[in-house]
Amino acid sequence: MKMADMIATNYDLILMLPRFGIPLGFGDRSVKEVCRMNGVDEEFFLTVCNIYSFDDFRPDDDEVARIDNRLVVEHLRASHRYYIEERLPHMQHHLDHIAESSGEQSGNILKKYFADYCREVRDHVRREEKTLVAMLAELKDGEPLSKAVNEHYVKSHDNIKDKLNDLTQIIYKYLPGERLSEEMMELVFDILQLSRDLEKHAVIEELLLMPSEDFQLSDREQEVLELVAQGLSSKEIADKLNIAVNTVNTHRKSITRKTGIKSVAGLAVYAMLKK
Repeated sequence: MKMADMIATNYDLILMLPRFGIPLGFGDRSVKEVCRMNGVDEEFFLTVCNIYSFDDFRPDDDEVARIDNRLVVEHLRASHRYYIEERLPHMQHHLDHIAESSGEQSGNILKKYFADYCREVRDHVRREEKTLVAMLAELKDGEPLSKAVNEHYVKSHDNIKDKLNDLTQIIYKYLPGERLSEEMMELVFDILQLSRDLEKHAVIEELLLMPSEDFQLSDREQEVLELVAQGLSSKEIADKLNIAVNTVNTHRKSITRKTGIKSVAGLAVYAMLKK
């Protein structure tokens, strides 16, 4: 497949290219040719692209076993640099303009919320990279990194995604829309794109760094599962748990991905069996 054709099927993949060191201007070259030109592992690149393109994609055990964990870690670190050095500053630029037009009190509250969020993301990234580097240093030859990764390591993303979704709700519902409405819409699109990117970032860790037998539900996912099994809608679950509907839907996708069960009836049976 031509690289340009693959990107045309999902434009979000353009954001992946710099993280692999792949520049634009690849003409009509195939994915294989572009990867070889830039020293990129083709199978790993395609695995990441599939994860970003398809919510239900899951590589089989043989595919995961063939991927060098050091490639996964380097990709995650490249994603961290993208979040910290590019995406958050870009969002900050829009938010500062919006805050300045919202009055001193409202503007300061908005700026503080986002500053606290950025600090939490940076702290999370530092902890995550320190953990990954330490794990890699302790590996024996041929030992998979996944043995050292547990559920607690992955579910730490939940709070970051929840706060980002909360910011979206604040902008949607409670900021005056008559001023800087175009910039507010741009910020909302930035937040939605980053939220999806963070979700896929966590999926890469779960699928490629954790063995399938360790796919345990987080505490929040277990709560959502039990409420789904009771027949509650995503809106009702969001109200009951005091979280955003988008967050509930993210948890539901994660539950389906981990359990392989899609229907509400099937999840209800699964929830009963796990009690």
